[in-house]
Amino acid sequence: MTKTVLITGSSTGLGRATAKLFLAKGWNVVATMRSPEKESELSKMDRALVTRLDVQDNDSVRSAVEAGIAKFGHIDALVNNAGYGAYGPLEATPLEKIRRQFDVNVLGLLATTQALLPHFRANRSGTIVNVSSMGGRMAFPLGTLYHGTKFAVEGMSESLQYELSPLGIRVKVVEPGGIKTDFGGRSFDFNNDPALTEYQPLVQSLMQTLGPMMAAGSQPEEIAAVIYAATTDGTDQLRYEAGGAVQMLASRRAADDASFFRGMKEQFAIGA
Repeated sequence: MTKTVLITGSSTGLGRATAKLFLAKGWNVVATMRSPEKESELSKMDRALVTRLDVQDNDSVRSAVEAGIAKFGHIDALVNNAGYGAYGPLEATPLEKIRRQFDVNVLGLLATTQALLPHFRANRSGTIVNVSSMGGRMAFPLGTLYHGTKFAVEGMSESLQYELSPLGIRVKVVEPGGIKTDFGGRSFDFNNDPALTEYQPLVQSLMQTLGPMMAAGSQPEEIAAVIYAATTDGTDQLRYEAGGAVQMLASRRAADDASFFRGMKEQFAIGA
C-alpha cells in the first residue's frame, strides 16, 4: 500500500523540498499551505493533494486532514514544518507579534498533531516529525520568541513520545542549522525600535552575523533528506541533527554554560 504524508508549510523552502522528495520516493503527499490557489507545480503532480491549511485556523486544520484521508484513504505520517522566526528586542516587540509567534510555532503544531491523533490511534501506527531547529537546543541573542517556541517544540516532542509509543505512534524531531532561504523575507520577522538606542549595537551585530550564516546554510533538499530518513527509519530515535546543526550542537555540548555564554558575548560584542 502506498503510504501518505501530510506536510504543513509546503508552499516554499523546506516544506516544498520535503513534499517533492516524498513524491519522488513514491509516497502520496497532502501538501498543505495557506494559499493553495497560488500553487502551480505540486498541484500538477500525481499522488499530490494540494489543500489549504493555516495552523492558526483550526477549521482549516481539520478540513485538510479530512481531505487527505478522503483522497488517499489513510495518512501514515505528519511533518509539522510550518513556522517562522520572530527576532528583535523583546521591549520593541508588540504583544500581538509575541502571540503570533507562539500561535504558529507551538499552538499550530499542537493543533495539527491533535487533529491527526485519532486517525493514528485507530490505525495503531503513525509517525510525527516536528521540525525544530538547533535553536531549540541553544539560543542566539534577540531570539527570545523564536528560541522560546523551538525549546517548547523540543520539550513537547520529548514528552509526547512517551504517551504515543504504546499506541504504535512514533515522534521525531529534526533540528536543522541555517537553511538557504529568503533571509529577511516571509519566514523572518524582525522587530526593532531605533529609538531604543541601547539595543542598537546588538541589533547591528546580530544582523551582520545571521545574514552570512543563513547564506552559507544548507540547501532545503539536504534537510528534506533528513526528514525523510526520520520518517522512514522505523526506529525510536527522537532527535535528528541536520546540516550545520551537527557541528554547532557538538560544540555546544562540549562547553559548559559559562564558557559558551562567554563565547557568544564575545562573538556579538556584548559588554557587561
